[in-house]
Amino acid sequence: MPVAASAIYFLNLRGDVLINRLYRDDVGGNMVDAFRMHIMQTKELGTCPVRQIGGCSFFYMRISNVYIVIVVSSNANVACAFKFVVEAVALFKSYFGGAFDEDAIRNNFVLIYELLDEIMDFGYPQNLSPEILKLYITQEGVRSPFSSKPTDKPVPNATLQVTGAVGWRREGLVYKKNEVFLDIVESVNLLMSSKGSVLRCDVTGKILMKCFLSGMPDLKLGLNDKIGLEKESQLKSRPTKSGKTIELDDVTFHQCVNLTRFNSEKTVSFVPPDGEFELMKYRITEGVNLPFRVLPTIKELGRTRIEVNVKIKSVFGAKMFALGVVIKIPVPKQTAKTNFQVTSGRAKYNAAIDCLVWKIRKFPGQTEPTLSAEVELISTMTEKKSWTRPPIQMEFQVPMFTASGLRVRFLKVWEKSGYNTVEWVRYITKAGSYEIRC
Repeated sequence: MPVAASAIYFLNLRGDVLINRLYRDDVGGNMVDAFRMHIMQTKELGTCPVRQIGGCSFFYMRISNVYIVIVVSSNANVACAFKFVVEAVALFKSYFGGAFDEDAIRNNFVLIYELLDEIMDFGYPQNLSPEILKLYITQEGVRSPFSSKPTDKPVPNATLQVTGAVGWRREGLVYKKNEVFLDIVESVNLLMSSKGSVLRCDVTGKILMKCFLSGMPDLKLGLNDKIGLEKESQLKSRPTKSGKTIELDDVTFHQCVNLTRFNSEKTVSFVPPDGEFELMKYRITEGVNLPFRVLPTIKELGRTRIEVNVKIKSVFGAKMFALGVVIKIPVPKQTAKTNFQVTSGRAKYNAAIDCLVWKIRKFPGQTEPTLSAEVELISTMTEKKSWTRPPIQMEFQVPMFTASGLRVRFLKVWEKSGYNTVEWVRYITKAGSYEIRC
């Protein structure tokens, strides 16, 4: 269910109403008094952004020195409400030159009322795109003297942009060099036992694009996902070519993607927005290629000494390399002295986080650097408590490598003028939560 907001209030830090708009008659005008008394004047203001008072729910968010409060009287989608607030603030900032605070609201209250009538109808969110709204709400807001000057110019043919299917892209774009940049960025989440068995592993990824294309191009993206390749082989009446295929889970697309065509042909077809945007997000839970394997050995020699040996093997190709590799090996809090010996990179003891921090600036593939350390502990007279060994944590970035095995098979650009396009594709794998128990 959408937001179905009954009212929206803009309050300052004292609780004074700057601007409000009532969309339904199912709430009284004293709702702001209830918010001020039961939420603002209590110590629970910052604990939970959703509160229920009586038969109404209050969704509130603080932006600078302004509270934006949405009041609903029925069961509504909370995520949709906060999404509306975030996009509405971005819209106001685009009109006010990047500023949104109490002064900006007081200087632009007429414009804000006009925008509130357009972006919400009877409590239901409508179009919040600044590019579209600026086509027919041409009034300029009072800008802060510190804000930058607007660089975007009004675009003609507003009716086509507002009512057409391509509301995220304006017409008349011209570039001397037509280029498309595509980045596949993945984060590996791993929890491994001390014996080397994987307890939990998944990959979250996103496809980022940056388009500098003239006209209204139509792009088609092909990936090595299993369902897409099977559908393509059925349509072309030919067997699927050999090669690794993957199964994508929890896929979400940008609004520019033609979902009808994706459901029927399993191809990602879209008219891209101008500039940088996130095309899709996905998750992989099966067949994950781990970039590193960590083999730790930690021995407690009595009460005052610990021997640490850690071997890290890079599983990716020998011609590839990882950047910014950081390994954090936990040690007890009563550590007094450490001696290191590493075959690659540098290591030191960080007392603030109780870890041995091993940094390798450039980590080639198919190598096995090791760390050996002797840790001396402070001897205490109290009874020894068992040391709960926290997991080893890793941070890294591996260019041109995907843990999921996702690959771009093709990226086609079609435009009626038939210009040539330069496509750039890049793969990056990062560490999300990469932990190894020791």
